[in-house]
Amino acid sequence: MRVEEIFRVERGRILATLIRLLGDFDMAEEALQDAFAAALAQWPTAGTPANPVAWLIGTARHAATDRLRRRSVFARKQAEIARHLELLAEEDDTPLPEDRLRLIFTCCHPALAREAQVALTLRTLGGLSTEEIARAFLVPASTMAQRLVRAKKKIHAARIPYEVPADDAPGERLVAVMMVVYLVFNEGYLASSGEHPMRRELCEHAIGLGRLLVELMPSQTEPKALLAVMLLHDSRREARFDASSDLVLLDEQDRSRWDHAQIDERTALAEAALRESHGTPGPYALQAAIAAVHAAAPTAAATDWAQIAALYALLARTHPSPVVELNRAVAVAMSGDIERGLALIDDVDRRGNLADYHLLPAARAELLCRQGRHAEAVEWYRRALALVSNESERRHLSKRLRDVVSSSAGG
Repeated sequence: MRVEEIFRVERGRILATLIRLLGDFDMAEEALQDAFAAALAQWPTAGTPANPVAWLIGTARHAATDRLRRRSVFARKQAEIARHLELLAEEDDTPLPEDRLRLIFTCCHPALAREAQVALTLRTLGGLSTEEIARAFLVPASTMAQRLVRAKKKIHAARIPYEVPADDAPGERLVAVMMVVYLVFNEGYLASSGEHPMRRELCEHAIGLGRLLVELMPSQTEPKALLAVMLLHDSRREARFDASSDLVLLDEQDRSRWDHAQIDERTALAEAALRESHGTPGPYALQAAIAAVHAAAPTAAATDWAQIAALYALLARTHPSPVVELNRAVAVAMSGDIERGLALIDDVDRRGNLADYHLLPAARAELLCRQGRHAEAVEWYRRALALVSNESERRHLSKRLRDVVSSSAGG
C-alpha cells in the first residue's frame, strides 16, 4: 500500500491515537505530518513496513518527543511538557478502537458551538479539507478555518476531557456525534466536489464509527437507527454509478445489483429501532424507515410513495429542517400530486434556507418535466448547474438539460 493511500485511509485513525497520546490537537497534527514526511522519504528505498500504521504512530511519537524536548528551554512550559512526555513513555503504538470515539466526543463537547463540533470532527477524523467543510456549511473557507482554530484552542484551554460519556448519560453530545457520523457518511456517499463521485473510505469510516456507537452505547436506540440508515443506503452503492462514473438515479438503478442480503438484515435493524422508540421515533429511526420502504420495492414503480410522504411529514413535524421539507415535497409529488409537491417546494424556496442547495432547483425541474413544462424546467436545470460542485452530478444535470432542451424545441 502506498503512502498516499495509507494517508487517505488511515489518517483519521492514526490522528485519533496521537491525540490520545499527546492530549493536544495541534501537536498531534504536527507529529502526523512529520511521520508521513518521513515515510515519503524512507519507504521508497527501505520498503513499506510490515505494520505501516504502527510505524507511523511510533515515528510521530518520536517526532513529538523531539519537539517537546526542544521546547523544554521555556521554563513556563516544563510542567506541561513533563505531562506529555510521561504519556508518550507509557503508551504503546497500538491504535485502540475507542480512540476515534473518544475524539468525536471530545470534539462534540457542549462547551463548543454545534457548528464547531461538527466541523472539527469532520476535519480531524473525516479527513475533509477546510474547503470541503466550508461548502457543507455554506460559509467561506476563511470563516471555517477560523472556526476550527478557535475550537482547538478552546479544547486545550478548557482541558476538555478525552473520554466517552457513560452510556446512560450521553446527553446532547450524542446528538452531535451522530450528526457528525452521518455527515461523514454523506460526504463519502456523494462527494461535495471533485472528479470522484464517491469516497468509499469515508462511508466505511462512518459505518465503523456507527458500529462503535452501537457497541459502546447499547441502551441508546438512535445509534442503531443511524447504523441502519447508513447500511441501507450503502447496500445500493454498486448500482449508483455507471461505467463512466455517471450518477444513476434511484428509479433508474438496476436493483439486481443491490445487496439484498444486507438490505434484509438492516431492515430488521431499522424495525428494531422503531420498536425501541416506544411510539416516539427519533429522526434516524424515521429515516431508517424511509430507507427500508425504498429498499423493499422490487421496482421503482412499486415504491410506496404515500407511505414515504407520510413518514417525511412526521419527520418534518418532529425534527423540521429545509432538506426534510424538500424531500417531503418530492415524495408528495411522486405519490401522485405533482402540483402539491411543486407548491411545497415553492414554500421551501421562499424561506431562502436552501438558496445554494442545487437539489432544490433540480427537483423542481424534474417535476416540471413530468408535467410537460419543458421550457420552465430548462431554467431550473440551469440554476441547479450553477450551484452543483460534484462532477458526476454536473454531468447528470447537463445531460438532463440537453434532453429537456431537445424536448422543448421539439414541442
